[in-house]
Amino acid sequence: MQTAQPSILTFYSFPLSGHAHRVALMLSLLDVPHWTIDVDLRGGEHKRPAFLALNPFGQVPVIDDGGVVVADSTAILVYLARRYGGQAWLPEDAVGAAAVQRWLSVASGPLAAGPAAARLVTLFGAPYDVDSTLARAHALLAVMDRELAGRDFLAGAAPSIADVACYAYVAHAPEGNVSLDGYAALRAWLRRIEGLPRFVPMACSPVGLLAA
Repeated sequence: MQTAQPSILTFYSFPLSGHAHRVALMLSLLDVPHWTIDVDLRGGEHKRPAFLALNPFGQVPVIDDGGVVVADSTAILVYLARRYGGQAWLPEDAVGAAAVQRWLSVASGPLAAGPAAARLVTLFGAPYDVDSTLARAHALLAVMDRELAGRDFLAGAAPSIADVACYAYVAHAPEGNVSLDGYAALRAWLRRIEGLPRFVPMACSPVGLLAA
């Protein structure tokens, strides 16, 4: 496995991972110079000693910022926001910080168990129950749609790491056979994220509702 360069932030990624896309998007939005190393998950590189030394859980993404190693996508978002974004992406006040944390928890819970899991079924053949996964996905998207009907971004009037954490798996939900047609406010939110300066997309996969 390639190793970090000491003079620049190194980002260990996997192109099809929504978790990794969170970090790629945040690095771009903050215009942080970095070097990306794609980890060969299919070849089991993430379970070998060199990678496990970075993240004992054997998962991407991971960053190495001049010797500061941070694993877990939401933890990395917090680090990047504090290190490079001032208060713009993660408020310091109690109410604002709690609003962001609420959606970080959603990203790690209902989003992972719903839209993300549904995509894993179609893209990688994950052995999840399709009906319950789709039901969880639509239950979450309905809540998000109702909340976004009253504001532009998940945690308030301005974008935050809450939006970055939730974007990819919502945007790519159709790959898991989860239609976004009934969620107008949610689709408008996706367009607002995609309109941010230095937005970078995650590559689409021709599976689920996007299958040829």
